[in-house]
Amino acid sequence: MGRVGQYSVPPGQPGGSAAVQYTTVNVITEPPKDYIIWSLFSLVYSNPFCLGLVALIHSVKSRDRKMAGNLEGARSYGSSAFCFNIVANVLSATGFLMFIVIYCTIYYNVYHPYH
Repeated sequence: MGRVGQYSVPPGQPGGSAAVQYTTVNVITEPPKDYIIWSLFSLVYSNPFCLGLVALIHSVKSRDRKMAGNLEGARSYGSSAFCFNIVANVLSATGFLMFIVIYCTIYYNVYHPYH
């Protein structure tokens, strides 16, 4: 066996010599989104107060940061582009609906004045 005063215990058991094992977990994160296609559509079709242009600029900056390896900067600019796209689309939809309501109201009052 071993020397006097040492016990023969299998490795890994309490009181014995334990080998340290490391486990590596690779977490594959999804790359940050840049919303460039949505920003292009916002620029062309719904661009109130130039918010579509601002969204496109932030999308391009997000893509540049992603290609440079700055993922945190890419996430920040991508998040800003997302917000600008949302605001641009909501304002455009609201303006379009207001136009339809006002147009229908005026049309009805012009062609049916006493109803």
